[in-house]
Amino acid sequence: MILNLNHLHAKSAAANAHSVVETMYALLEEKLIDQSQFARLRIQLDWLQYKQNFREVVSVVECRNEFGEQTVMDIHVDTRQVVPGPGCLRKELLRAMERSRGGAHHEPEADRILLEDFKTFRRSIAWKFNGLYWRRLDDWERATGKGYEQALPGGQSDGHVAEAIAESVTEFWKLLCDMESKKQLPQEIFMLEIGVGSGARSKLWLNGLRNMDRSEGTSFYPRLRMLLGDYSLATLDMSKPALKEHEDLCSFVVLDALNPLQTLAFLRHKVLHVHSNNMYDNLPDEEMLRRDGRMYLVEARTYLPMQDALRIAATFDLPVEKLHPMIERLLDGSHDFLGDHDRSLSFWQEVWKAVRLEERLVAIEDLPDSPFPAGLDAAKLEDMLAEAPSDIRFHLSPGAVESFSNTLPLLYPRGYLQVQDIFATEFDQYRVGFHGPGKLDGSIVNWVNGALLRKVAERAGFDVRFVPFQHRKGSKTSVLYTTQRE
Repeated sequence: MILNLNHLHAKSAAANAHSVVETMYALLEEKLIDQSQFARLRIQLDWLQYKQNFREVVSVVECRNEFGEQTVMDIHVDTRQVVPGPGCLRKELLRAMERSRGGAHHEPEADRILLEDFKTFRRSIAWKFNGLYWRRLDDWERATGKGYEQALPGGQSDGHVAEAIAESVTEFWKLLCDMESKKQLPQEIFMLEIGVGSGARSKLWLNGLRNMDRSEGTSFYPRLRMLLGDYSLATLDMSKPALKEHEDLCSFVVLDALNPLQTLAFLRHKVLHVHSNNMYDNLPDEEMLRRDGRMYLVEARTYLPMQDALRIAATFDLPVEKLHPMIERLLDGSHDFLGDHDRSLSFWQEVWKAVRLEERLVAIEDLPDSPFPAGLDAAKLEDMLAEAPSDIRFHLSPGAVESFSNTLPLLYPRGYLQVQDIFATEFDQYRVGFHGPGKLDGSIVNWVNGALLRKVAERAGFDVRFVPFQHRKGSKTSVLYTTQRE
């Protein structure tokens, strides 16, 4: 048995490691687990920084070959959820081992209600919940009594910090001055904000540039052509009042964040500045594992633990077997599927709180379809991982990679992409911390594999650098800057 400590929270680490080792040896001595299982077992001690997440206290992740034989077995323990005490993990560890021993013949319905079959995570209905949240953000905020930003760490978005916006304005203004002095500045100065939100950040940014223009005696502001993009027409409409005083410069565009180029092809090589904030971390994601020289995709399926299912059924006076059909109606867009809008909304919130992910590993060569985003394959990924740890579980970030790759062609030769988000900037960071998926109110949040984005950019002829966000104490945000290589 190998025990991996994947976090730096010392207070819980020693006690939980001791409890796991003691419990596993006891189960071995009692012949409740067999020696062959024990020999190939890895136990991963994780500390999940997201209070809302998709994990039970103990979960098992395994890979089986074509004969049904187990080839990889990892047990994950969320040390944050462990309640200290003698034998605190015995029941949960034994249950995980029993599930694994059952293999393909185990009956999971006994302790959970499955909401789907195993599939690549980005195709999981977990992302339908995520999309539902953004489509019905007003409903969710009214029900909780707090806005989206209040649910964020620190109670506000790092994208709306006044000092950071002023710094961004100054950087851009200096670029414009330099280009103007060299006669490189086009007559129309195109900018793009992907993920407009409430419009508050764009308003502050435009206010800042207009004020700097006036104080410095330049005339860049009237030449701006500000494009505000979002996949939701409702969100765009909601942002318009905030930008009313700048409406002559603004165009509101419905676009797919995964492929801005599809909508804005007419602006190829014309946009001087593209900005997004906390958008990449909410795009569909995958995880991969490299172990003993082989690559595995982490497949997932959503479920409700039976104890939560019974609680929800009792709360809403439903037979437990009706939960799955009701969830399907919710995700299909029905607002009043329980006969009352508020009651249906409360059901949605309780289900989301309870939803968990069961995972399994599938060897890359056994997958019927490639899990990689366009332009990336197993061979290229192996090259990118040349300096990464040999045993590592990491995000593939296909949504972020796709969006990134489809945004770069929009950039003017001296233009730049600026992304504020939570990045793993080196592959080694995945060895000492959990990076998602987590839950943030009704949405999904994942750290973005910035190390992989850097490699993708290099192959496309661009440079990437990361700057820590300095304007909020304790912030996990980094700012990615991408410019064309000279």
